[in-house]
Amino acid sequence: MSEISRLKSQINTRFSLGGFQIRSEASAFLAQQLELLDVTERKKWITNVANHVQGQCLRLPVVEKQHIELAIKEANHTGLDDTETIFRVISAFDVPSFVYCEEKKKFLPDTSKKNLLAVPEAKSKYICERYRLLWQKTCRHETFSRRTAPGSDAIGKKNGLILRKVENILSSSKMNDVVLLGLLTQLTEGRYYLEDPTGSVPIDISTANFSAGLFCEGCFLLAYGKYRDGVLKVDEVGFPFPELAANSRAFFGSVNSWGGPSKTLLKHSRNLAELEKANVEHNIVFLSDCWLDNPAVMEKLNHLLRGYDEFPPVAIVLMGPFTRTNENVYSLKPLFLKLGEMLSECEKLISQTDLVIVPSIDDPAAANILPRPPIPDALIEGLKNRFPRTILTSNPCRLQYCTQQIVVCRADLVTKLCRNTIHFPKEGLLEEHFARTIVNQSTLAPLTPIAFPTHWNYDAALSLYPLPDLIVIGDPCQGFHITEQDCTVMNVGSFPKSKFAFKVYYPSSKTVEDSQIPDEK
Repeated sequence: MSEISRLKSQINTRFSLGGFQIRSEASAFLAQQLELLDVTERKKWITNVANHVQGQCLRLPVVEKQHIELAIKEANHTGLDDTETIFRVISAFDVPSFVYCEEKKKFLPDTSKKNLLAVPEAKSKYICERYRLLWQKTCRHETFSRRTAPGSDAIGKKNGLILRKVENILSSSKMNDVVLLGLLTQLTEGRYYLEDPTGSVPIDISTANFSAGLFCEGCFLLAYGKYRDGVLKVDEVGFPFPELAANSRAFFGSVNSWGGPSKTLLKHSRNLAELEKANVEHNIVFLSDCWLDNPAVMEKLNHLLRGYDEFPPVAIVLMGPFTRTNENVYSLKPLFLKLGEMLSECEKLISQTDLVIVPSIDDPAAANILPRPPIPDALIEGLKNRFPRTILTSNPCRLQYCTQQIVVCRADLVTKLCRNTIHFPKEGLLEEHFARTIVNQSTLAPLTPIAFPTHWNYDAALSLYPLPDLIVIGDPCQGFHITEQDCTVMNVGSFPKSKFAFKVYYPSSKTVEDSQIPDEK
């Protein structure tokens, strides 16, 4: 066998392992390019080229010569690509949507057209997609896999359990050791049900043992108990099991599941990883409840901006509401102009820092529904003229700093979960229960549409799957930060109500610094 033929065989084998069929012309071309290299370098290049081809997101699993040429060109490129941005803000309306394919056991891009005025079927569709997402990751957990092992949760301590669907138990008059994954609902007043795409079953949770978390209508539960006479008598209640982001990403392939112009996920960029590691002092500042109509807030903001002008951060994220009262929409225009005048005196901030404006649901001019669009340009024109690096974005939004993924949401989410929970925990810290709830539910909105209105077609913007590196919540309650499943969950708190406290995030070390502007003596 000639050297070219041997190389072509290795190339065909490698691409076959990735699920591709490579044309003879393409494999011959690649073999000719690698012929003069030693054996070790050949293997590296074949793997590298195959990875770049996978990142091209081909419509058909057939590799042509032009695909190989493009992959070699990309592999030879040094430095940052145009799409390898150090910092980028991604609007909620630009977040890619994916659906889980049962046959292929992976997530595929959802190419359907979306608009804010959704058809009625969209409501059931987004809830079903949430269910499929949670179902597939729960089935992979060791509790329900063949190699069953004890888990940390109460439900996970029982061996040999089978995760069932509602239709499986409705066909029986009684059943023991039932484990159901379903949506907690009240189909009739005063009566709780667990619902999944196959049906619904009434549940009795009067004597159930609840695991840690805030359990509300509209969230998905794992319930363990006995089925008798048409009712599931629940003994133990928990959330769907969490999953590390690295494990979740394996089911998306190399496509960009985060958002932005890059075809591949920047989480895997070596260039950005090196920059992130080297810039240990780079940080992002977060503030919430920035009342520009409050003189005390403006004074402290001025103090903060002048202080950071000496050591500019990567970005300053200001979350609304930007007025304490919403009597007049156009009252915001002179207030942002005044903020722009303050920023115009900070020369280093102007050249080195991005100012990200995240509106709350109380800011003009949008409905009380998430995700909500940015504040209109007409109201921020004065600020943008004086500070060109102002970025108007949606609520929620996504940030990308090097390889770090950050979700920002200005909502009274902690308050709403506490207010709507059917079982308030008696032990543990509130921040632990909150972080566990949103991480295990894999969404920012584990509530009913009545308690937490959302645009059905844009549920992907609220998704926390795979888990980001940082989740930033702007709730007026006391600020905190906690780590859950290698994901930092942070509540900024209210800037004016917390004696002008704010949070600073250092991506290189993944640490959060609690900061406060002291009173002047």
